Order: sequence, then C-alpha cells, then structure tokens
Amino acid sequence: MDRYNKELVELAEEIWEYAEIKWKEHKSAKAQKELLKKYGFKINENLADLPTAFSAEYERGEGGVSMGFLGEFDALSGLSQVEDLAERKEKVKGACGHGCGHQLLGTASIGAALKLKDYLDENNLDGKVVYFGCPAEEGGSGKAFMAKAGCFDAVDIAMTWHPFNGNAIFTGSLQANTQVYVRFKGRGSHAAMTPHLGRSALDGLELVNIGVQFLREHMQDFERIHYSITDPGSESPNVVQPYAEGIYLIRSKDTEHVKRLYERFEKIVEGAGLMTETEPEIIFDKACSNVIPNSIVEKELYKAFLEEGPVEFTEEEINYAKKFRKTFSEENIESEITLGFAQNKADELNYLKNHILYDKILDYQHSSETIMGSSDVGDCSNVVPTAQITTACFAIGTTAHSWQEVAQGKSSMAMKGMFKASDVMARAARSFINDPELVKKAQDELIAVRGETFISPIPDGAKPRMD
Repeated sequence: MDRYNKELVELAEEIWEYAEIKWKEHKSAKAQKELLKKYGFKINENLADLPTAFSAEYERGEGGVSMGFLGEFDALSGLSQVEDLAERKEKVKGACGHGCGHQLLGTASIGAALKLKDYLDENNLDGKVVYFGCPAEEGGSGKAFMAKAGCFDAVDIAMTWHPFNGNAIFTGSLQANTQVYVRFKGRGSHAAMTPHLGRSALDGLELVNIGVQFLREHMQDFERIHYSITDPGSESPNVVQPYAEGIYLIRSKDTEHVKRLYERFEKIVEGAGLMTETEPEIIFDKACSNVIPNSIVEKELYKAFLEEGPVEFTEEEINYAKKFRKTFSEENIESEITLGFAQNKADELNYLKNHILYDKILDYQHSSETIMGSSDVGDCSNVVPTAQITTACFAIGTTAHSWQEVAQGKSSMAMKGMFKASDVMARAARSFINDPELVKKAQDELIAVRGETFISPIPDGAKPRMD
C-alpha cells in the first residue's frame, strides 16, 4: 500500500461527510491544508480574496520546473444520500451531497503533489510543487476568479482529473459561459381591484424566458441557455408582483461566442422591460473560459496511464456495483462520457453494455472538439498548459450530480479510482520535471491556440455572490 493511502482515504471520507456548498467549504479546505502542512507544504490562504481558495507550495532549489495540481472540494445542494445504499434515501434532510466526486478530486491531486514532492527529495532534483485548493466549481467558477487574479501564473504546467466511470484522457474542449441574475422592479397593486395600476415584474421575467425559448431556435449547435426563477415576488396570486428575479447561464464554444450570444440576450431583457413597463437590471454572477486542450500534457498523462495500468476491481466490488446498475436506464449507458472520447463509438458502447465496472484504458486521440458542458478548469488552461484524466470510480451508467454517485462516494471502488488518478498524475509530472523542453513545447502549443495573452471573462472589479 502507498504510504499516503490511509490518510487520503480518511481525508476523502471526511470531506464527503462535510458536503459543503460553494464558497462555504471551510471545513473541507481546512482538512486539506492540515494534511499538506503536515508534509512540509507552505500554505497561502485567501487567494483572489476568496475565503476558501488556497495554494500549498513545496520547493527544492531554484530554477526548476513548477508543477501545479488542481483540486476541488465543494458539494451540491439537495443531494444528501445514505452511503452504499442503492435506493434514494437522504442522510440529512435537505442537506448537500458530493454528487460530482469532489471529495475524491481534491484528495487525489493532493496525493499527486505529495508523491511528486517525494520524487524531488529522493532524487535531489530542483523543482516546485503547487497544489491549488479551488472553491465553488459548481456554479461559482472559483478558478476563473483565481485566474483573473494571476494565481496560476507561477506554475509551468497544470494537471487535474475528474472522477467518472471510465479510464481515459479527458481530451477536447468544454464550453465557455457567463451567468447573470436578472431582476425586474415593477409596481404592486391589487390584482383584481386595480390591475391597471400594477406593472408586473413577474410578467417581465416570464417574457424573458419566452424570449429565450424563441432564441434557442436561432442559436448554433454548440450554444445553450439555461435558467431558473429564483424569486417570483410573493406567494400571493392576488398581488401584481413588484419584484422578480431569475438566474441565466449562457454557454458557447468560447468567450467571444458567449459575448455575442449574451448581447442578443440583453436585447430580450430590454424588450421585456419595455413590454411590461418595468425596470430590468442585469447583475453579473460568474463566468468561465472554454477549456484549451493541450496535446503535449495529454500525451504524457496517457503514457503514465499505460504504465500504471487500469483500475482493478474485485468480484465483491463488481457485485456491489451491480446493485446500482439496476437503478439505471439503458439511456444512462448510452450517455457515458467515454463515448465522447472513443475513436470507435460502436465498440465502446458494446463494451459499456457488457461491463459493470470499467477495467481498461481507453485508447487516446487528441481532440479539440467542444463537449457540451463547462468547467472553470478552462480558465487555468488559458493561462498555463493544462490537461486532465478520468478514472473509473463508479458503476458504469452512474450519472454525475445524482444520488447514486453520492451513495458510491465512499466505496472501495471510488478510493481505487482516486489512488489511480493520484499515481498517474504524479508519474506524468515527472516527465516535465526531468525535461524542461517538454514544458516549452506545451507552452508554445497553448500560445498558438489561445494567442499571446489571456483575456479573462470576469469583468474588472467583479466579485462572486457568496450569500
């Protein structure tokens, strides 16, 4: 057993139990910092003025390659679930749950940082290891604010991973996005007695939603708009609502296309205000850049993955996973993320249908195609060459952001996937420590794709909403 495995399991289980929502991950961040301090890492807190953002650094000598590992620790609202139970049952009513595996994500990245530190020490090599504790990936884009503040500028290469159901290089891009609140101010009145005196803020908000529906017909295939009504005004239907609020998430393939789509959205909001004689206001919440995949870093991760081998499972673990497989539809299997990376999708789908747990490494081929969805890893990838992997942590068919993923989050399968990610990242990082020319190739590729400078999608002076 690896010297750190026991502590990594304890850390992952501890964070699973905390299950803290975005920007409130104080206990989870503290637990990570305590383990890193124990092994000689210097802690830098409140990065980008974010209370739960931090970095942990270990450096030997001067002038060596600086390797960064990205970690997360936030949970999702409303996903509390009893562990190991293959039926929906809240552990704590209304509480959060780790439905995206972030209790594993940050812990494995810490494991990679610790192992790379040992490699530097054992071989008397110059270099720097930096772990980034990144808050609020779920709906807060913490890394985007960190990138805006220059937090990732000090590393040469960055690596991360994500717990999923397969072993693969996470190649391809993810969408850029911006998220805003839209608030309408109207004039209240009695809805039956004096409706003519009222100006409904809720009508304004609903007209924005209708406008978005029609806009969807005229968007490009790589674009999406999602929304939720966060405040309808009041619960009284006999009141012309004087206030209403909604939140809107606008996505496209890159920051420039998000900007164009957002400008069309602004016109919808303006028009809704004119139609209802109400006053609309748009308040920025967060944004993130598209992921820029880097083939140089991806290739080193793939080599390391082949050397480490796939996650290996026991018969007991397969039987455990079968209980959860019974709760999935065929459509779950047909939506597996590895199908997006596979060169032969028919063969991959056949494999997925005939296996309960993923016991191979998917063949790698670099891609720059846009995958639907976003990650604030995109902002880091716009600053420093970045790549990520996925490992098999859950039963095939497990959907992210589901109670089934929460339930499997403390299982031996999940921990094995976490260990594998840690080992692969640490091994791949050695290549860059030992060959600075690889670093230059990766940086040259980034500049060729991005351009000379990174332009953050976060407006100057913008702060995240943490209430």
